[in-house]
Amino acid sequence: MRYAILTEGLLTGTNGKTAHGVLRYRSDAVAAVIDSTYAGKRVDEVLPWLGSRAPIVASLDEAMAYEPTALLIGVATEGGLLPPAMRPTLLAAIDAGLAIVNGLHEFLRDDPEIVARANRSGARLWDVRIPPDDIPLFSGAAYDVSAQVVLAIGSDCAVGKMTAMLEIERAAKTDGARIEFLATGQTGILIAGKGIAVDRVISDFITGAAEQLVLEAAPNADVLLVEGQGGIYHPAYAPVTFGLLYGSAPDALVLCHRANKTQIDGFDVTLPDLPELIAAHEALVRRIKPAKVIAVALDTSALTTEEARKTIAEASRATSLPVDDPVRNGGAGLWRAIEQGLRTTPKATRALAR
Repeated sequence: MRYAILTEGLLTGTNGKTAHGVLRYRSDAVAAVIDSTYAGKRVDEVLPWLGSRAPIVASLDEAMAYEPTALLIGVATEGGLLPPAMRPTLLAAIDAGLAIVNGLHEFLRDDPEIVARANRSGARLWDVRIPPDDIPLFSGAAYDVSAQVVLAIGSDCAVGKMTAMLEIERAAKTDGARIEFLATGQTGILIAGKGIAVDRVISDFITGAAEQLVLEAAPNADVLLVEGQGGIYHPAYAPVTFGLLYGSAPDALVLCHRANKTQIDGFDVTLPDLPELIAAHEALVRRIKPAKVIAVALDTSALTTEEARKTIAEASRATSLPVDDPVRNGGAGLWRAIEQGLRTTPKATRALAR
């Protein structure tokens, strides 16, 4: 698909993270961004870190000049609802015959008007978050995969778990490694082309969904990078985090955190410091399948270059672990740390013994 990405008014904030992910990691598939707030600019003039030169336009009519084949709803909203201001553009895109790609919890297939208009125009509707029908219960088979499994964990939502894993994957592939990113959220699926949005899976089957992703990964992959979700201290989203911690059966963990973040967004929950965060995650899996945190991915986007350097160094001293910002500095440093850390996991030790 060649996307026109709809972000109307939400391009630059955390609500725009679906657009951000696709623009940074699948920019070749983007025809234009629809957001009247920044119309007339390019994406790299508004959000340089995305590295995309896609044009920003004010309307669908203007976007059509760039020949998109699909409209992507490029936002992740509170509760996953479609913003009312976006509905007219969405309906116009359906009438124009564009495929509609939706990562929200509010499904297009459940909206009678949208379905009726799509039937008339022939527009395809893709609700990315709909999970497969045949997800099994967790079986324990993930414990026996030969690949090393690395799970991204986070201090909170929207602290860069997907981004860190994609940057690490990019660096590892440049290095010639046999590695695969496993998507567990809507944006990751749009980038990777496959995956399961685990936050739409029935609770008893989340661990089974995570296990299926691991079992169905490329058989020649040596390392599997599992996209994390939520956070263990998040009152709303902790359950999906626990499902991934147990279901993906990780051999190692990468902690993701936003520099200077001290509280869960939207809740009066104070976060512990990095050493306590690490200890808490390791304690949760110790009796099931032990896994250590082997690196820390730090989001320093709100800091100056010098502030970021000092903050990264301080975090490394506090945790005695490799720490880096994979967006600011690239994923190579974290990939080297992961390579080193994976040599000492129980799975690596058993392989050497054989």
